[in-house]
Amino acid sequence: MSIEDIDFNELYKKQKKLTTFQPKSQKEWDQKAIHISNRIYKSVYNQELIEKIDTNGCKTMLDIGCGAGNISLLMSDKLEKIYALDFSTVMLENLKQQMKQRGISNITPLHLAWEDDWSEVPNCDIVLASRSMEVADMKEALTKLNEKANKRVYLTYKVGGSFLNDDILDYIGKKINKKPDYIYTINILYQMGINPTISYIKSEGKSNQYDNAEAFMQSIIWSVGELDEKQTSLLREYYEKFIKNAKPQKDYLCWAVISWNKKSPPCL
Repeated sequence: MSIEDIDFNELYKKQKKLTTFQPKSQKEWDQKAIHISNRIYKSVYNQELIEKIDTNGCKTMLDIGCGAGNISLLMSDKLEKIYALDFSTVMLENLKQQMKQRGISNITPLHLAWEDDWSEVPNCDIVLASRSMEVADMKEALTKLNEKANKRVYLTYKVGGSFLNDDILDYIGKKINKKPDYIYTINILYQMGINPTISYIKSEGKSNQYDNAEAFMQSIIWSVGELDEKQTSLLREYYEKFIKNAKPQKDYLCWAVISWNKKSPPCL
C-alpha cells in the first residue's frame, strides 16, 4: 500500500463520527454566545494569529465562523473590507455591538452556515477559518475555502484531538474518543494538490478561569456531553479539590495554523 491508496478524507469522516466532541447546533452556539466573556477579545491567540496573516497586496477578507468577531475586529484597520460569516445570530449580534462601540464600519456580517449555498458570498483576497473547522466533510470544506480565496487561505485547527485536561477525565472516569487531529487536514490538502505552510500558536486554556463550580461543570459538559450521576459528583469534587482555591496559572492550548497561497508554485 502507498500513500496514494489511502483516502484521508474518508478516514477523517469516520473519526469525526466516532469522536466525543460533536459539532454544536446553531441553537447551542446562540445560547453560549449570550454568556460569552470579553476575554475572547483579549486572548493571546488573537494577536499570534494576526501576526501570521500576510495582508500584503490584499484589500478584502472573508472570516468564516467568525463568532463574536475577535479576529475581524482586529483586522479591520488592515483591510478595506471584511465579510464576517457565522451561523449563530447571537454571535453576529455581539460582533455588531462591538463594531458600534469601536466605531468600525467596514465589516459586513453574513448569517450563513458551512452547509449553506455560498454563491452570493464575495470572493476575497484572504479567506480565514479560525477555530471553525468543525465540519463533517473536510475535503468539501477545504474546497469551499480555496474557491472563495483570491490570494491566500488561513485556517487553524486544534492540536491533539481534545480540548480537555486528561487529569479531569481520568478523575471522573470519563472515556472519550478524540476528534480527528490536524494531520488529517494536511494529508487531505496534499491529496488535493496543495502543499500548505504549517506553524503553531497558542490560546489560553481554561484552568482557573471559572467563577464557581457550576461554570466549571457546564464547560466540561459542553465538550463531552451529559455525565452520569457518579461522574457529575466526581467532577464537582475535582473542582473543590483542584480548581476552587488554586493559584492562577498559565495554561495554554496549541493550534496549528495551516495556510497556502493560491497562485504559488507547489514547492513554495
